[in-house]
Amino acid sequence: MNDQKQMQKIHWEANDYDESMSFVSRFGDDLIGLLNPQVGERIVDFGCGTGDLAAQIAVKGAQVLGIDISPEMVERAREKYPGLTFECADGMNWNVDQKYDAVFSNAALHWMKDAEAAIASMTGGLKPGGRLVAEFGGYLNVADIIYAVKETLTVFGRENMFVMPWYFPTIGEYTLLLEKAGMEVRSAILFDRPTRLEGGDHGMRDWLEMFGTAMFPQVDQAEAATWIEEAVERLKPKQYDQGVWTADYRRIRIHAVIPKTNKT
Repeated sequence: MNDQKQMQKIHWEANDYDESMSFVSRFGDDLIGLLNPQVGERIVDFGCGTGDLAAQIAVKGAQVLGIDISPEMVERAREKYPGLTFECADGMNWNVDQKYDAVFSNAALHWMKDAEAAIASMTGGLKPGGRLVAEFGGYLNVADIIYAVKETLTVFGRENMFVMPWYFPTIGEYTLLLEKAGMEVRSAILFDRPTRLEGGDHGMRDWLEMFGTAMFPQVDQAEAATWIEEAVERLKPKQYDQGVWTADYRRIRIHAVIPKTNKT
């Protein structure tokens, strides 16, 4: 598990994330509809980033706790939403003293490669009847981008520097883990969601600088920049069209509950 944790990206440029990756939060809007937060509920935003979706949940009248492993993300969330509570914590090793009604997670769980540990953290404090609503990268998410990076490293004779920083499961894999943890899966879907990147001509470069460098975390900035430019060129024929970059996202969306105790 230690190696898995070391692969997880911890330090982020939170301001740049807000400016160039705002689509991440926008795609979480309809996930909040599935969560259906109620007034007075205690809800955990698991992997809250800079807090935008936690704030939207709070508007519905819920009491929200946002957690994220990145101190930069948590600091930014506290600056933006001083009335909410945010905590810096590792989602694969987190406990809370109080019980809560729901866990919400958007675009975070694929960073937590020990999926069983993350599920144990999310469900450990859920009340009977409590729910988990989550969306994250699924099987073959950003497969074209990963392939382009691997090709690039091979060209430069540095394929040994590649690490896979993400966990992109099938529906079967993930629902089995949820059921093993005692949850009842109400719905689970895997779907393609080609995602337009912000930044125009620089969209893919910005994406790789923000997320993709996790695939080669042990190299210096100059070498990483060279590899990014090469990967961008390799991706152009398939994912660039008239000033617009599109990332080949595939997402898993989950709704699961902790069964209430049967009365006899």
